[in-house]
Amino acid sequence: METFDTIIIGAGPAGSTTAYRLARAGARVLLLDKARFPRDKPCGGGVTARALRELPFDIRPVVEHTVEHLELSFRGHRGVRRGGRGPLAHMTQRRRLDHFLVEQALAAGATFQDGVSVSEISEHGVRVDGGWVGADLVIGADGANGASARSLGLTGDRIYGVALEGNLDYRDVADPGRLQGALMLELGTILGGYGWIFPKGNHLNVGVGGWQTEGPRLREHLRAFCARHGFDYAKLAGLRGYRLAGRGPGSPLSGARALLVGEAAGLIDPLLGDGLSFAFLSARLAAETALDFLAGRNADLRHYDRAVISEIGPMARFALDAKRALDRLPWIVMLGVLSPPGWGVIEKMVRGELSEPEAERGLEGAAIWGLDVVARLAGRPGEAYRAEIQAHRAKTVESSASTQTHTAERNLGQVAT
Repeated sequence: METFDTIIIGAGPAGSTTAYRLARAGARVLLLDKARFPRDKPCGGGVTARALRELPFDIRPVVEHTVEHLELSFRGHRGVRRGGRGPLAHMTQRRRLDHFLVEQALAAGATFQDGVSVSEISEHGVRVDGGWVGADLVIGADGANGASARSLGLTGDRIYGVALEGNLDYRDVADPGRLQGALMLELGTILGGYGWIFPKGNHLNVGVGGWQTEGPRLREHLRAFCARHGFDYAKLAGLRGYRLAGRGPGSPLSGARALLVGEAAGLIDPLLGDGLSFAFLSARLAAETALDFLAGRNADLRHYDRAVISEIGPMARFALDAKRALDRLPWIVMLGVLSPPGWGVIEKMVRGELSEPEAERGLEGAAIWGLDVVARLAGRPGEAYRAEIQAHRAKTVESSASTQTHTAERNLGQVAT
């Protein structure tokens, strides 16, 4: 029976980047995917500056467009443009990005098998095309609809959203130059989401997304969105819908010999719908934990849960509160976002410079406080995340104190001997 240190199921951004980090450190890694690569994937394809900070290599070979401005509009009114302080996002296509990430994992020493059928998943290995492959650690990275979380008993609660998108050739756009260098978001028309226009190399990616309850109306929303912006809905190519799954508080991230990364773990920004940032961040945390586990430095994988909740939890809490506040009092939130302090908060979010919103001070801290007041009127849905963060950080402090005590006792024993 063939065995590996780690088997990773799913070669999307989270899976491939985890494979790269592990293989680069010397682990024997098997990366699996049911699709043949290169393959396409529904996604806006925006790699924010926040996401880029978590990547261990340069993705410029697959970047088609770089944007420095964000144009915000409310319910179809004329947009207001902000930015210009450097790149906010790098636009690509998932077909190109994911293939590039797999190539990096292969170059680092990972073994990749695409177009395979995984019929059984456990903490001890997987059955691939009928043959069993063993592993010391199994990582689920097969997205929101994959089988890993369910097979490994790591489903937990999920908060679902839906989206519908298509591509519009620049030749079918009246003024293609207007959105060069800018992302456009329209707020206030779809509960739990927004409409977007993302510029790519030879086309615009146009889409709408919101809470799962908006699913039956997504085509209607997209038609209306196109009409408001002068696009011909009938000319959208590659129209496709997909589901987004956010992690609910208390949902497990790891088991005895398995863990989840990216959207398989429900790690997605509740406000922006950005899955790439949390995919790359969870890949880093997973690789760090896995290497310690494989080397025997950690007896279990609980450190991964604590690390994810500590690093991602504060932003997830803030984003979910902001999302509900936008649903409840959209005009107030929109005005706040367009104010200089409010825009400062958004810019820091996109750049990855806002890890602890509640700790922010100055005018931007005041803007966050104002949003928190509005969120209270919306029921403060992020409160459960706050409780989870506090509980896990308390456990981390206890664990650290216990480790220091045992180390001190051991050192004293050695001195006495």
